[in-house]
Formats: sequence, C-alpha cells, structure tokens
Amino acid sequence: MNVLILLPEDFINHNKAVIIDRRFQHLVNVQRVRTGEIIKIGLINDRLGLGTVTAIKENAIEIDVSLSTTSPTALPLTLVLALPRPKMLRRILQTCATMGVKDIVLINSYRVEKSYWQTPLLSENAVKEQLILGLEQGKDTILPSVKFEKRFKPFVEDKLPSLIQHSKALIAHPGSPYPCPKTPEQHTLLVIGPEGGFIPYEVEKLVAAGCKPIHLGERILRVETAIPALLTQLFF
Repeated sequence: MNVLILLPEDFINHNKAVIIDRRFQHLVNVQRVRTGEIIKIGLINDRLGLGTVTAIKENAIEIDVSLSTTSPTALPLTLVLALPRPKMLRRILQTCATMGVKDIVLINSYRVEKSYWQTPLLSENAVKEQLILGLEQGKDTILPSVKFEKRFKPFVEDKLPSLIQHSKALIAHPGSPYPCPKTPEQHTLLVIGPEGGFIPYEVEKLVAAGCKPIHLGERILRVETAIPALLTQLFF
C-alpha cells in the first residue's frame, strides 16, 4: 500500500477519518504505523495528501486528513478486453488501475466461457475492491470506469464505432502484420482478446469497425502479461 485510499464513509468530520477494515489491518500489521506518524493518503475520486495518525485503538485508527495535490495523469486510453478467467480478472483490474487506465470495457467473445459472466467477482463491490487495491499501488485516487458488454456483435457494430471516433483504434492479435506503435499523447482504443485470442470472424468484425491489428512480437503472452507490455509500449 503506497497510499491509503479513503472513502467518504470513513470521515467523522470534514478532516478526520476512522479506518476499521482490511486497511486497518494493513496499517497496523504491515506498515506498523504509530501515533503521530504521517502517512500518504488520498480520497477516492479526489486529491492526494498527508494524514497524521492521531489514535490507534483495538480495531480502528483515527487520522487527521490534509488533501493538497492532484492524482497522476490518466492514460489516454479506452481498454476493450475480452472477459478473462475470474482468477486472472483480479490481477488485471489491479494492474489497469495501477497503470492509469480509467476506461475499461469487458466484452464477450467465442472463447469466453459463459460461466465467467456468473462470477461474483463481477459484482460492483468486488470490482471496486480490486480497483482500489490497484490505486493504492499506483498512488492514484481516480476510480476507473468498468462497463460490461455481453453480446459481441451488437457491441462491435453499434457501439464500437462511436468509441473509436477521435481515437487510434488497435487490436492486439498474434500474427498481425503491424508492430505495436508508440502513441504517448494520442487517445487510443485498444482491444485485447481472451486466452487463445479472438477467432477469425471476430478479428474481421473488429477490423471492419476500424481497428488496426498489431502484435508484440513472435512470443504469445498471457493476457495479464500482454496488458502491461502493450501499455508500456504505447505510452511509456
């Protein structure tokens, strides 16, 4: 935890917060904070700052809050991602939040198992929990938006064209003819498939919608590895 993310419900007045959940356990057992210690904090969807630990109780920590600085600049990116396996989804959401992705669309595809859409990890609270863990790592406070599109063809035909407007649209797919470019300042829409990749029909539909197929080289990467590799190549 590189920054303690505060939620509106943590506050007992305008500048004092009380932490009682897993963040309390982390502060006490991992960071071993002491009364009077100053720690890095941030209010969700607001500013960063410093907090002074004023009291440590049996099951709660009280912190005086001072917020003064803005969060890091978000990546100019919309990430369209075939819904990954639930076990992988946790890590991917954290990675996206850590690296500054603010707009995520999870889509269906032929190789996405139907059972993946039934996982409790897609509940609003579960998704938010993983995103906050990523924000804590990346010293950020702005919560990413996560949308769900369970029908591939209607999404690609009806919604994707409007998302592509004013963006450089790319689809990362093994065997594509073009290497991944660098687009550090241009808004980019990046489409990444499931384990095993999109089927040819899906690639054709995405290309027809305006996405340019790109690759990262000869090696085939897992989705959780491909995402940070692509983001690094594109923006860093």
